[in-house]
Amino acid sequence: MSSGGWSEAPNEQKRLRPSGRRDAGVEEARERVHKRLIEELGPLLQNREMAAADLRFRVREQLAEVLAREEVRLSPGDRAQLINDVSDDILGYGPIDRYLRDESVTEVMVNGPSRIYIERHGQIDRAPETFADEAHLRRIVDKIVSQVGRRIDESTPMVDARLPDGSRVNAVAHPLSIGGPFLTIRKFSERPLTMPDLIRSGTVTPAAATFLQACVTGRLNMIVSGGTGTGKTTLLNVLSDSIGERERIVTIEDAKELQLQQDHVLPMEARPANIEGKGQVTIRDLVRNALRMRPDRIIVGEVRGGEALDMLQAMNTGHDGSLTTVHANTTRDVMARIETMTLMAGFDLPMRAIRDQIASALDIIVQLSRMRDGSRRVTHISEVHGLEGDTIVLQDVFVFDYSAGVDANGRVRGSLHPTGIPPRALERLEEAGVHLKPSLFTEEPEPPAPAPPARARARARATE
Repeated sequence: MSSGGWSEAPNEQKRLRPSGRRDAGVEEARERVHKRLIEELGPLLQNREMAAADLRFRVREQLAEVLAREEVRLSPGDRAQLINDVSDDILGYGPIDRYLRDESVTEVMVNGPSRIYIERHGQIDRAPETFADEAHLRRIVDKIVSQVGRRIDESTPMVDARLPDGSRVNAVAHPLSIGGPFLTIRKFSERPLTMPDLIRSGTVTPAAATFLQACVTGRLNMIVSGGTGTGKTTLLNVLSDSIGERERIVTIEDAKELQLQQDHVLPMEARPANIEGKGQVTIRDLVRNALRMRPDRIIVGEVRGGEALDMLQAMNTGHDGSLTTVHANTTRDVMARIETMTLMAGFDLPMRAIRDQIASALDIIVQLSRMRDGSRRVTHISEVHGLEGDTIVLQDVFVFDYSAGVDANGRVRGSLHPTGIPPRALERLEEAGVHLKPSLFTEEPEPPAPAPPARARARARATE
């Protein structure tokens, strides 16, 4: 494995052709058969009522007939590969389709037609598959973005979209991408994770999980922070499972990723400007509108601009228990980031007033980090104690212990430990009917893993 966690797939050089492209004869046959199949199947491919398995069987059946009529001379291996390629192009997303169906793959990165990388178990490897050429990759990108009413061309060469399963997609095309297009797909599990799942993976300890669930139930305002790919949205989803069924929840995102399981949820999604530069609806517009929708909770997928001011005001005006995420490397950086984003709202506010808003609005900050072994861990759970002078005071409740080092397999052995200082929020939690034992915040043995909320238990029984 090379430095930085990147590695080549086993025996990749044997599987890839020297040119990184497919055999010219096979590719010519693929294009010809693909076109004929589209002409013959036509409306059948748009039939939303046909089951996916039935449609795939019909396509492969028709494909075999077309190959027979075209008298395409191929070896058995090339013929089987051609059938798979054309089926994936028509019904799925070409050579990356198999990775999108693979539950162990969490991210797919396409760096042009001949270089595909995948992330599996936190490690990035190069895949042996390639696209036929740039036009082939472009067709797949167009297919993805058109499903959500977006377009990508020279006038709008960057686009954020999502697949039907909720996976997040970013695409960059010519003239911005040199050697592109570039395509990045972050997948989401079909089965929403629960807190016990995060405990088993080592992301959080049972004691910390119990505290976080209590904070959500007790309606404390929380921010989940971390770098790109640290699992902020995943943790936000898990935390939201502790919100009561009778609460009205408004979620606001750039592209819908949250998978809340409650019934009373109103998801809203921002909209980019059209080709004429009109019709844009920003996160900030949606946050302001959400205040008129009588929400009990407001959940913003990510705060990255002037909407930070509106979010703080919502938290300070009766919408307790609101949740959001922010990009930051430490809990202290979160404060600086929010100050900067509040200034982006365009108001000439004194810094003291901004910090006062932050200190009174926020209660808990959860910091996530991606370790060198690829695992995602909660490294800090900090409480906002208020303002002293011009400084926002933070107190760590749980801190990750790095001193245990790594095991023989390179996996980080450390875990989250309480600092021994009970949070001030305990009194507020008691008033909300949430009771936590003081021993939770000491170095005593950790309590059993918290039981999943009733909603999660019901889903588990239904799955069985």
